Amino acid sequence: MTTAYPKSVRPESKPHSYCPGCGHPNAMKALGGVIDELGLQQRVALGVDIGCSLLAWNFFNLDTIETHHGRTIPTMVGFKRVRPEALCVAYVGDGGAYAIGSAHLLHAALRNENILVIVVNNTLYAMTGGQVAPTTLPGMKAKTAPAGASARNLHAPELVRSLNADAFVARSMTTVQAHLRKTLRAAIEHNQAGKGFAFVEVLSPCPLNWGTSNDPQATLDFLEKTVMKEYPVKNY
Repeated sequence: MTTAYPKSVRPESKPHSYCPGCGHPNAMKALGGVIDELGLQQRVALGVDIGCSLLAWNFFNLDTIETHHGRTIPTMVGFKRVRPEALCVAYVGDGGAYAIGSAHLLHAALRNENILVIVVNNTLYAMTGGQVAPTTLPGMKAKTAPAGASARNLHAPELVRSLNADAFVARSMTTVQAHLRKTLRAAIEHNQAGKGFAFVEVLSPCPLNWGTSNDPQATLDFLEKTVMKEYPVKNY
């Protein structure tokens, strides 16, 4: 995104090093496009978590910070307090945000910290092999739940909204670029207006761990007919 790398220094991982069908590249494309549209490249500080989200730092010409797992949100809160003019973005997976990082997410929302949190929700721990995550659907089979996950899962946008009525809270998806860009732009404009916490959950496919790598239609069907039924796309 933003300024292209010269061919002489472009890493061999380009255009991207994600698994085929992964939604992260589409999420990053939307974020990079909005940053360019708003002319904010020189003001962005991008924090990335350990996990699939970490690979984002290879594809942006932005100041980027890698954090410890689950600590991206407090890192970006600290950066924002030191550099209040910056647009501080925490780009995190559902594991880093809702499991080990859940306390940071909830308290940043409660304090109305003026940062943008983007959480890519693919319903499981993807980089480590498809284990159950807080967002795994009830009954969904995973590496650590071969008989199906428990009936309890986390609906984070609804929880964040209950903590902070002034926050920008929305859920979008990687398969409709126009909706995702519109949502991210609104979230960034909320931040830039000094209104406080902005939170966007982005539903994303994970064909490798969903077992649909050889069937693109099955991947889309699972995302749009099953995942989106459990996690409705909307502005909260």
